[in-house]
Amino acid sequence: MYIHNRLENKSHFFQKIKQLDYILLISILVLGIVSIVTMYSTDGGQVLFYTKSHFIKFIIFSVLMLVISFFNIRLWFSISYFAYIILVLMLIWTINFGVTASGSQRWMDLYFINIQPSELMKIAIILCLAKYFHRMKLEKVNSFYSVITSLIIIFVPMSLVVIQPDLGTSILISISGIIVLWFVGLNHKYFFYSFLISIVAFPFIISFLKPYQKLRILTFLNPDRDPLGAGYQIIQSKIAVGSGGLTGKGFLKGTQSYLEFLPEKHTDFIFTLYSEEFGFIGSLFLLLIYAIIIYRIILIGSISRSYFAKVFCYSFGSAIFVYIIINMFMVLGMLPIVGSPLPIMSYGGSSMLATMIGFGIVLSAKIHSQQSIA
Repeated sequence: MYIHNRLENKSHFFQKIKQLDYILLISILVLGIVSIVTMYSTDGGQVLFYTKSHFIKFIIFSVLMLVISFFNIRLWFSISYFAYIILVLMLIWTINFGVTASGSQRWMDLYFINIQPSELMKIAIILCLAKYFHRMKLEKVNSFYSVITSLIIIFVPMSLVVIQPDLGTSILISISGIIVLWFVGLNHKYFFYSFLISIVAFPFIISFLKPYQKLRILTFLNPDRDPLGAGYQIIQSKIAVGSGGLTGKGFLKGTQSYLEFLPEKHTDFIFTLYSEEFGFIGSLFLLLIYAIIIYRIILIGSISRSYFAKVFCYSFGSAIFVYIIINMFMVLGMLPIVGSPLPIMSYGGSSMLATMIGFGIVLSAKIHSQQSIA
Protein backbone atom coordinates (compact mmCIF):
# COMPACT_ATOMS: atom_id res chain seq x y z
CA MET A 1 0.00 0.00 0.00
CA TYR A 2 2.85 2.38 0.94
CA ILE A 3 4.72 1.59 -2.29
CA HIS A 4 1.51 2.05 -4.29
CA ASN A 5 0.93 5.50 -2.73
CA ARG A 6 4.51 6.57 -3.44
CA LEU A 7 4.23 5.49 -7.08
CA GLU A 8 0.92 7.30 -7.38
CA ASN A 9 2.37 10.51 -5.88
CA LYS A 10 5.37 10.30 -8.21
CA SER A 11 3.08 9.78 -11.20
CA HIS A 12 0.97 12.77 -10.08
CA PHE A 13 4.10 14.92 -9.77
CA PHE A 14 5.32 14.06 -13.29
CA GLN A 15 1.83 14.73 -14.61
CA LYS A 16 2.04 18.26 -13.19
CA ILE A 17 5.45 18.76 -14.82
CA LYS A 18 3.98 17.73 -18.19
CA GLN A 19 1.16 20.27 -17.81
CA LEU A 20 3.47 23.26 -17.31
CA ASP A 21 3.42 25.91 -20.03
CA TYR A 22 6.91 25.46 -21.47
CA ILE A 23 6.59 28.31 -23.95
CA LEU A 24 5.92 30.66 -21.03
CA LEU A 25 8.76 29.13 -18.99
CA ILE A 26 11.26 29.43 -21.87
CA SER A 27 10.17 33.04 -22.50
CA ILE A 28 10.70 33.91 -18.82
CA LEU A 29 14.12 32.21 -18.94
CA VAL A 30 15.12 34.16 -22.07
CA LEU A 31 13.95 37.41 -20.44
CA GLY A 32 15.99 36.52 -17.35
CA ILE A 33 19.11 35.88 -19.44
CA VAL A 34 18.66 39.18 -21.29
CA SER A 35 18.25 40.98 -17.95
CA ILE A 36 21.42 39.40 -16.51
CA VAL A 37 23.43 40.27 -19.65
CA THR A 38 22.14 43.85 -19.47
CA MET A 39 22.96 44.03 -15.75
CA TYR A 40 26.49 42.82 -16.61
CA SER A 41 26.70 45.83 -18.92
CA THR A 42 25.61 48.22 -16.13
CA ASP A 43 28.55 46.86 -14.10
CA GLY A 44 30.92 47.94 -16.87
CA GLY A 45 31.47 44.47 -18.30
CA GLN A 46 32.43 42.94 -14.96
CA VAL A 47 30.69 40.51 -12.63
CA LEU A 48 30.16 42.98 -9.80
CA PHE A 49 27.40 43.61 -7.24
CA TYR A 50 24.40 44.23 -9.50
CA THR A 51 25.17 41.30 -11.82
CA LYS A 52 25.76 38.83 -8.97
CA SER A 53 22.74 39.97 -6.99
CA HIS A 54 20.40 39.97 -10.00
CA PHE A 55 21.58 36.52 -11.11
CA ILE A 56 21.17 34.96 -7.65
CA LYS A 57 17.72 36.50 -7.18
CA PHE A 58 16.55 35.31 -10.58
CA ILE A 59 17.64 31.73 -9.83
CA ILE A 60 16.06 31.69 -6.34
CA PHE A 61 12.81 33.31 -7.48
CA SER A 62 12.58 30.98 -10.50
CA VAL A 63 12.69 28.00 -8.14
CA LEU A 64 10.06 29.72 -5.97
CA MET A 65 7.91 30.26 -9.09
CA LEU A 66 8.00 26.53 -9.88
CA VAL A 67 7.20 25.59 -6.27
CA ILE A 68 4.20 27.95 -6.30
CA SER A 69 3.00 26.47 -9.59
CA PHE A 70 2.73 22.94 -8.14
CA PHE A 71 0.31 24.05 -5.40
CA ASN A 72 -3.37 23.82 -6.24
CA ILE A 73 -4.96 27.05 -7.50
CA ARG A 74 -7.53 26.62 -4.72
CA LEU A 75 -4.78 27.36 -2.19
CA TRP A 76 -4.09 30.78 -3.73
CA PHE A 77 -7.85 31.42 -3.76
CA SER A 78 -8.16 30.52 -0.06
CA ILE A 79 -5.27 32.75 1.12
CA SER A 80 -6.07 35.80 -1.05
CA TYR A 81 -7.71 37.88 1.70
CA PHE A 82 -5.06 36.80 4.20
CA ALA A 83 -2.22 37.88 1.88
CA TYR A 84 -3.90 41.26 1.32
CA ILE A 85 -4.39 41.90 5.07
CA ILE A 86 -0.82 40.85 5.92
CA LEU A 87 0.60 43.20 3.31
CA VAL A 88 -1.59 46.09 4.52
CA LEU A 89 -0.19 45.49 8.03
CA MET A 90 3.33 45.37 6.57
CA LEU A 91 2.72 48.71 4.85
CA ILE A 92 1.58 50.24 8.14
CA TRP A 93 4.68 48.84 9.85
CA THR A 94 6.90 50.21 7.07
CA ILE A 95 5.46 53.73 7.44
CA ASN A 96 6.36 53.75 11.14
CA PHE A 97 9.49 51.57 11.39
CA GLY A 98 10.65 51.02 7.80
CA VAL A 99 14.09 51.59 6.30
CA THR A 100 14.48 54.97 4.58
CA ALA A 101 16.35 55.23 1.28
CA SER A 102 16.26 57.87 -1.47
CA GLY A 103 13.91 59.99 0.63
CA SER A 104 11.24 57.29 0.89
CA GLN A 105 10.45 55.00 3.82
CA ARG A 106 9.28 51.93 1.90
CA TRP A 107 11.55 49.04 2.86
CA MET A 108 10.94 46.54 5.63
CA ASP A 109 14.04 45.15 7.34
CA LEU A 110 13.74 41.36 7.78
CA TYR A 111 17.38 41.13 8.99
CA PHE A 112 18.53 38.86 6.14
CA ILE A 113 16.80 40.91 3.43
CA ASN A 114 15.06 44.27 2.91
CA ILE A 115 11.67 43.83 1.28
CA GLN A 116 9.32 46.38 -0.28
CA PRO A 117 5.73 45.40 0.67
CA SER A 118 4.26 47.84 -1.85
CA GLU A 119 5.66 45.76 -4.73
CA LEU A 120 4.06 42.58 -3.38
CA MET A 121 0.78 44.47 -2.97
CA LYS A 122 0.54 44.69 -6.79
CA ILE A 123 -0.09 40.92 -6.79
CA ALA A 124 -2.08 40.77 -3.53
CA ILE A 125 -4.62 43.33 -4.70
CA ILE A 126 -5.32 41.31 -7.87
CA LEU A 127 -5.73 38.13 -5.78
CA CYS A 128 -8.01 39.88 -3.30
CA LEU A 129 -10.31 41.45 -5.90
CA ALA A 130 -10.36 38.27 -8.02
CA LYS A 131 -11.60 36.36 -4.98
CA TYR A 132 -14.08 39.08 -4.01
CA PHE A 133 -15.75 39.00 -7.44
CA HIS A 134 -15.52 35.21 -7.81
CA ARG A 135 -18.91 33.84 -8.93
CA MET A 136 -20.52 37.25 -8.34
CA LYS A 137 -23.39 37.98 -10.72
CA LEU A 138 -22.98 40.96 -13.03
CA GLU A 139 -25.83 42.95 -11.48
CA LYS A 140 -24.22 42.52 -8.06
CA VAL A 141 -20.81 43.56 -9.46
CA ASN A 142 -22.36 46.92 -10.35
CA SER A 143 -24.20 47.35 -7.07
CA PHE A 144 -23.32 50.33 -4.89
CA TYR A 145 -22.02 48.08 -2.09
CA SER A 146 -19.67 46.11 -4.39
CA VAL A 147 -18.31 49.25 -6.05
CA ILE A 148 -17.61 50.95 -2.71
CA THR A 149 -16.04 47.79 -1.24
CA SER A 150 -13.73 47.33 -4.22
CA LEU A 151 -12.71 51.00 -4.14
CA ILE A 152 -11.85 50.67 -0.42
CA ILE A 153 -9.76 47.57 -1.19
CA ILE A 154 -7.82 49.66 -3.73
CA PHE A 155 -7.71 52.93 -1.77
CA VAL A 156 -6.31 51.53 1.53
CA PRO A 157 -2.94 50.24 0.20
CA MET A 158 -2.71 53.06 -2.35
CA SER A 159 -2.99 55.72 0.38
CA LEU A 160 -0.52 53.89 2.63
CA VAL A 161 2.05 53.83 -0.19
CA VAL A 162 1.47 57.53 -0.95
CA ILE A 163 2.34 58.31 2.69
CA GLN A 164 5.77 56.61 2.36
CA PRO A 165 5.95 58.62 -0.07
CA ASP A 166 6.02 56.52 -3.27
CA LEU A 167 3.60 58.04 -5.76
CA GLY A 168 4.72 55.83 -8.66
CA THR A 169 4.07 52.51 -6.93
CA SER A 170 0.75 53.77 -5.51
CA ILE A 171 -0.37 54.56 -9.07
CA LEU A 172 0.66 51.07 -10.24
CA ILE A 173 -1.24 49.44 -7.34
CA SER A 174 -4.39 51.40 -8.21
CA ILE A 175 -4.00 50.50 -11.90
CA SER A 176 -3.71 46.80 -10.96
CA GLY A 177 -6.98 47.06 -9.03
CA ILE A 178 -8.76 49.03 -11.76
CA ILE A 179 -7.77 46.41 -14.35
CA VAL A 180 -9.53 43.73 -12.26
CA LEU A 181 -12.67 45.90 -12.08
CA TRP A 182 -12.61 46.21 -15.87
CA PHE A 183 -12.42 42.43 -16.42
CA VAL A 184 -15.14 41.53 -13.91
CA GLY A 185 -17.57 43.67 -15.89
CA LEU A 186 -17.90 46.91 -13.92
CA ASN A 187 -20.09 49.30 -15.89
CA HIS A 188 -18.00 51.52 -18.17
CA LYS A 189 -19.82 54.61 -16.92
CA TYR A 190 -17.92 54.30 -13.61
CA PHE A 191 -14.60 54.51 -15.47
CA PHE A 192 -15.86 57.50 -17.47
CA TYR A 193 -17.07 59.32 -14.34
CA SER A 194 -13.79 58.54 -12.56
CA PHE A 195 -11.86 59.99 -15.50
CA LEU A 196 -13.90 63.20 -15.39
CA ILE A 197 -13.48 63.49 -11.62
CA SER A 198 -9.71 62.99 -12.00
CA ILE A 199 -9.49 65.82 -14.54
CA VAL A 200 -11.48 68.17 -12.30
CA ALA A 201 -9.54 67.16 -9.19
CA PHE A 202 -6.10 67.31 -10.86
CA PRO A 203 -5.29 70.91 -9.78
CA PHE A 204 -6.21 70.03 -6.17
CA ILE A 205 -4.13 66.82 -6.30
CA ILE A 206 -1.15 68.83 -7.58
CA SER A 207 -1.37 71.10 -4.54
CA PHE A 208 -0.84 68.11 -2.21
CA LEU A 209 2.21 66.78 -4.07
CA LYS A 210 5.68 67.19 -2.62
CA PRO A 211 8.03 69.71 -4.31
CA TYR A 212 10.09 67.02 -6.10
CA GLN A 213 6.89 65.42 -7.47
CA LYS A 214 5.68 68.78 -8.82
CA LEU A 215 9.13 69.28 -10.35
CA ARG A 216 8.86 65.94 -12.18
CA ILE A 217 5.58 67.00 -13.80
CA LEU A 218 7.00 70.39 -14.83
CA THR A 219 10.11 68.67 -16.18
CA PHE A 220 7.96 66.27 -18.19
CA LEU A 221 6.13 69.23 -19.75
CA ASN A 222 9.40 71.00 -20.54
CA PRO A 223 12.65 69.04 -19.93
CA ASP A 224 14.73 71.94 -21.30
CA ARG A 225 13.68 74.27 -18.47
CA ASP A 226 16.48 72.80 -16.33
CA PRO A 227 18.73 70.66 -18.59
CA LEU A 228 21.50 70.29 -16.00
CA GLY A 229 19.16 69.70 -13.08
CA ALA A 230 15.70 68.14 -13.02
CA GLY A 231 15.62 67.64 -16.81
CA TYR A 232 19.07 66.06 -17.03
CA GLN A 233 18.00 62.45 -16.56
CA ILE A 234 15.25 62.40 -19.18
CA ILE A 235 17.32 64.39 -21.73
CA GLN A 236 20.24 61.95 -21.41
CA SER A 237 17.83 59.03 -21.61
CA LYS A 238 16.37 60.22 -24.91
CA ILE A 239 19.86 60.89 -26.30
CA ALA A 240 20.91 57.33 -25.39
CA VAL A 241 17.83 55.69 -26.93
CA GLY A 242 18.13 57.77 -30.11
CA SER A 243 21.86 57.14 -30.48
CA GLY A 244 21.26 53.38 -30.53
CA GLY A 245 19.87 53.65 -34.04
CA LEU A 246 18.69 50.54 -35.89
CA THR A 247 21.18 47.95 -34.63
CA GLY A 248 22.70 49.67 -31.57
CA LYS A 249 26.26 50.62 -30.70
CA GLY A 250 27.12 47.08 -29.66
CA PHE A 251 27.35 45.20 -26.39
CA LEU A 252 29.40 47.13 -23.77
CA LYS A 253 29.84 50.03 -26.22
CA GLY A 254 27.15 52.43 -25.03
CA THR A 255 28.75 55.84 -24.59
CA GLN A 256 25.96 57.47 -22.57
CA SER A 257 25.97 54.66 -20.03
CA TYR A 258 29.72 54.07 -19.77
CA LEU A 259 30.54 57.75 -19.47
CA GLU A 260 28.04 57.84 -16.56
CA PHE A 261 25.59 60.20 -18.26
CA LEU A 262 22.70 57.91 -17.27
CA PRO A 263 21.66 57.96 -13.59
CA GLU A 264 19.67 54.94 -12.30
CA LYS A 265 20.66 52.92 -15.38
CA HIS A 266 20.33 49.61 -13.47
CA THR A 267 16.76 50.22 -12.24
CA ASP A 268 14.00 52.27 -13.89
CA PHE A 269 16.20 53.34 -16.83
CA ILE A 270 17.55 49.89 -17.73
CA PHE A 271 15.73 50.02 -21.08
CA THR A 272 17.73 53.12 -22.00
CA LEU A 273 21.03 51.26 -21.65
CA TYR A 274 19.66 48.20 -23.44
CA SER A 275 18.29 50.17 -26.42
CA GLU A 276 21.52 52.17 -26.77
CA GLU A 277 23.57 48.97 -27.05
CA PHE A 278 21.12 46.83 -29.09
CA GLY A 279 19.17 49.48 -30.96
CA PHE A 280 15.70 49.32 -32.48
CA ILE A 281 16.03 45.66 -33.50
CA GLY A 282 17.13 44.65 -30.01
CA SER A 283 14.24 46.61 -28.52
CA LEU A 284 11.79 44.82 -30.83
CA PHE A 285 13.26 41.49 -29.67
CA LEU A 286 12.70 42.46 -26.03
CA LEU A 287 9.13 43.56 -26.79
CA LEU A 288 8.55 40.26 -28.60
CA ILE A 289 9.57 38.31 -25.48
CA TYR A 290 7.19 40.39 -23.37
CA ALA A 291 4.42 39.93 -25.97
CA ILE A 292 4.82 36.12 -25.88
CA ILE A 293 4.74 36.12 -22.06
CA ILE A 294 1.59 38.27 -21.93
CA TYR A 295 -0.08 36.21 -24.67
CA ARG A 296 0.60 32.92 -22.84
CA ILE A 297 -0.75 34.37 -19.56
CA ILE A 298 -3.97 35.50 -21.28
CA LEU A 299 -4.23 32.12 -23.04
CA ILE A 300 -3.93 30.25 -19.73
CA GLY A 301 -6.71 32.45 -18.35
CA SER A 302 -8.95 31.61 -21.31
CA ILE A 303 -8.65 27.82 -20.76
CA SER A 304 -9.11 27.94 -16.97
CA ARG A 305 -12.45 26.65 -15.67
CA SER A 306 -12.15 28.67 -12.48
CA TYR A 307 -13.44 32.27 -12.71
CA PHE A 308 -10.87 33.26 -10.07
CA ALA A 309 -8.02 31.91 -12.22
CA LYS A 310 -9.44 33.61 -15.33
CA VAL A 311 -9.68 37.01 -13.64
CA PHE A 312 -6.21 36.69 -12.10
CA CYS A 313 -4.53 35.71 -15.40
CA TYR A 314 -6.31 38.37 -17.46
CA SER A 315 -5.57 41.06 -14.85
CA PHE A 316 -1.96 40.05 -14.19
CA GLY A 317 -1.16 39.82 -17.91
CA SER A 318 -2.74 43.22 -18.54
CA ALA A 319 -0.92 44.72 -15.52
CA ILE A 320 2.43 43.49 -16.89
CA PHE A 321 1.57 45.18 -20.20
CA VAL A 322 0.75 48.47 -18.43
CA TYR A 323 3.97 48.34 -16.35
CA ILE A 324 6.02 47.88 -19.54
CA ILE A 325 4.24 50.74 -21.33
CA ILE A 326 4.64 53.11 -18.37
CA ASN A 327 8.35 52.32 -17.99
CA MET A 328 9.15 52.71 -21.69
CA PHE A 329 7.06 55.85 -22.09
CA MET A 330 8.77 57.26 -19.00
CA VAL A 331 12.34 56.74 -20.31
CA LEU A 332 11.29 58.17 -23.70
CA GLY A 333 9.96 61.33 -22.05
CA MET A 334 6.33 60.57 -22.93
CA LEU A 335 5.31 60.28 -19.26
CA PRO A 336 6.62 61.93 -16.07
CA ILE A 337 9.23 59.96 -14.11
CA VAL A 338 7.18 57.92 -11.62
CA GLY A 339 9.60 55.18 -10.53
CA SER A 340 8.17 52.24 -12.47
CA PRO A 341 10.55 49.26 -12.89
CA LEU A 342 10.64 47.20 -16.09
CA PRO A 343 9.46 43.68 -15.09
CA ILE A 344 12.41 41.27 -14.54
CA MET A 345 14.80 43.58 -16.44
CA SER A 346 15.16 46.26 -13.75
CA TYR A 347 17.30 45.62 -10.69
CA GLY A 348 15.18 45.19 -7.57
CA GLY A 349 14.47 42.11 -5.50
CA SER A 350 10.94 42.99 -4.37
CA SER A 351 9.81 43.84 -7.90
CA MET A 352 11.22 40.60 -9.31
CA LEU A 353 9.80 38.59 -6.40
CA ALA A 354 6.29 39.98 -6.99
CA THR A 355 6.49 39.28 -10.73
CA MET A 356 7.75 35.71 -10.24
CA ILE A 357 5.02 35.00 -7.67
CA GLY A 358 2.52 36.19 -10.28
CA PHE A 359 4.07 33.88 -12.89
CA GLY A 360 3.91 31.01 -10.38
CA ILE A 361 0.18 31.53 -9.77
CA VAL A 362 -0.42 31.68 -13.54
CA LEU A 363 1.42 28.36 -13.98
CA SER A 364 -0.63 26.93 -11.10
CA ALA A 365 -3.75 27.98 -13.03
CA LYS A 366 -2.37 26.15 -16.10
CA ILE A 367 -1.60 22.91 -14.23
CA HIS A 368 -5.01 22.96 -12.53
CA SER A 369 -6.90 24.52 -15.45
CA GLN A 370 -9.66 21.88 -15.33
CA GLN A 371 -10.44 22.48 -11.68
CA SER A 372 -13.32 24.74 -10.69
CA ILE A 373 -13.62 26.63 -7.40
CA ALA A 374 -16.96 26.56 -5.59
